[in-house]
Amino acid sequence: MSLTRRPRVVTPFVLVLAGTALLAQNAQQNAADAERLIKALDIHAGSVVGEIGAGDGALTMTMAKAVGSAGRVFSNELNTQRLDEVGKRAANAGITNVTLVEGKEAETNFPDQCCDAIFMRNVYHHFEDPAAMNASLWKALRPGGRLAVMDFGPPPGAESDTPAGRSKDGHHGITPPTLERELKAAGFETVSSTEIERRVFMVVARRPRIPEARLPLWRGRPGGSLTRLAAIR
Repeated sequence: MSLTRRPRVVTPFVLVLAGTALLAQNAQQNAADAERLIKALDIHAGSVVGEIGAGDGALTMTMAKAVGSAGRVFSNELNTQRLDEVGKRAANAGITNVTLVEGKEAETNFPDQCCDAIFMRNVYHHFEDPAAMNASLWKALRPGGRLAVMDFGPPPGAESDTPAGRSKDGHHGITPPTLERELKAAGFETVSSTEIERRVFMVVARRPRIPEARLPLWRGRPGGSLTRLAAIR
């Protein structure tokens, strides 16, 4: 197995997300969340899936197994140490259909129209420029592709007036209506909004379809090796 490395993209935002991109989850919660995501995003063998803010890589590993050797998972993380750990975790498990992507604060760094589906967990409320990130998510999804955002709400009545305040004490989180409004502004269509438990929810949105003849289809090589992407310019 080979691991392709390119120069790292390091931003100050790494310090913000270093320990908070994903809240700690146990194995049971990971399994439940993966099941929800696989169903909501119609993930199956051969799918190309992206994760934003992969954290320890638990969901990336599950998705890599779900899409199989004909599929691929783009695993995005700002924290480069965590990204290294995701790569090691995949290598130790013999998983070769994962592409490690060094993210930026307002870009996925995924190839254009590479993904059938993209998801993130407890990450969206950290975006200080959600409009730019949502535009990048749009570009990375194929027309008809789905986006799932799992996140949590702030204390009742305490939602921040600005994106920069969503990760601050007393205002931590985002509400589904705000999230749906921002995704709609980027051109997404809301598919569903589901409360998982108190203050925890999942919003699923979709990039509208265009005629298939206009699609520049991207697919990774089946059975390819674990790879790593730096910035896509």
